[in-house]
Amino acid sequence: MEDVNAWNRKIIEEFRANSGKCGGPFEGAPMLLLHTTGAKTGIERVNPLVYRPDGDNFVVFASFAGAPENPAWFNNLVAHPEVTIEHGTETIAVKARVTTGEERARLWSAQKAASPQFAEYEAATTREIPVVVLERVG
Repeated sequence: MEDVNAWNRKIIEEFRANSGKCGGPFEGAPMLLLHTTGAKTGIERVNPLVYRPDGDNFVVFASFAGAPENPAWFNNLVAHPEVTIEHGTETIAVKARVTTGEERARLWSAQKAASPQFAEYEAATTREIPVVVLERVG
């Protein structure tokens, strides 16, 4: 199995070459590229993510395919919430906010209904999967 960084690089290249569209397992899925600053390293990281629109906001889910721990990009967002995303051909400044309570329940339920694999990720882990709203800045 190829390493995750190599797999992500291929998705990022495809995203950029096709104005934000990807094929394969991501065919038709809304995608964005999340640019974060490493919480420990300070190095810029880019992660391709499926998102859910919510008004003018972008909602991402730290599912990590049901792994027992949160993905590194989530920890980076908590440490440095002001980030950028690539959406289509546009680069957008956003601020990350981890949801709680009713807002989290609403967004998480909607994502599981639209993409049932997220319910599988939830069943595979004991942690509560973080739901993060990316709000446009400015």
